[in-house]
Amino acid sequence: MSDTPITVEGSRSPARSGAFSLRRLTSRYGYFIASHLLILATWQLAVQFGRIPAYILPPPLATLATLADGTYHWFANTMTTAAEVYGGYLLGVTTAVALALLFSWTPSLERMAMPAFVSFNMIPKVALGPLMIVWFKYGVGPNMLIAFSICFFPVLLTTLRGLREVEPDLLDLVHSLKGSRWQLFIKIQFPSALPYLLSGMKVGAILAVAGAIVGEFLGSERGLGYLMMQVQVSLDTPAMFMALLLITLVGMSLYGLVMLLERILVTRDARLG
Repeated sequence: MSDTPITVEGSRSPARSGAFSLRRLTSRYGYFIASHLLILATWQLAVQFGRIPAYILPPPLATLATLADGTYHWFANTMTTAAEVYGGYLLGVTTAVALALLFSWTPSLERMAMPAFVSFNMIPKVALGPLMIVWFKYGVGPNMLIAFSICFFPVLLTTLRGLREVEPDLLDLVHSLKGSRWQLFIKIQFPSALPYLLSGMKVGAILAVAGAIVGEFLGSERGLGYLMMQVQVSLDTPAMFMALLLITLVGMSLYGLVMLLERILVTRDARLG
């Protein structure tokens, strides 16, 4: 009897499957990793051969070494900033989706409320900081509200447009079948608006980070932005750079979650279609 393993046509051996997954990961994230490694290499070479003082541009290793210093309370400050970013972002997205749905159902309400939202969005969010301090004192809550105020409007606009970019034939079909507004939203409008919603969520993820850090700069007792203001006085540039890197990681984690959600929902729907 032959010892040759029997394989089913179309199936992959574990070795081929592993190699295929590795190639997919390399092709998907290779440029991302390579670009960041290039930035680190350029940073190191600039410090080493450009003779730049450490208080202006610290070496990458000196920046990373600050993580071992417990006086900075990196974990607690990072978690505070992450809570402000994620909390304000979730509040902004849920409020924007709910209002977009309400406006799509009641156009007259949109005509009344949208000018006020546009005017509010024109207010520099830095100007809201002192008011937030007067109304709510210091803390995570006011910074979360600033993050909400800056990321809410783009999600509202893109979601509202997506809810309206529905084929009229589908709408007529649902109406002819006596479908309710909620059924129309769940079955037709929301799936059609997903690409628009996710595009707005990507922009909102970036703006939520900016809003939270603006709040910490203006008035806070903890967080990475607050830490940057504290170490600025003593020209502790390595700690400032480390705080910047951690702020970037918080924002990238949120953006990555939106990208994962897009891949799960939109790509899956495209395959099913």
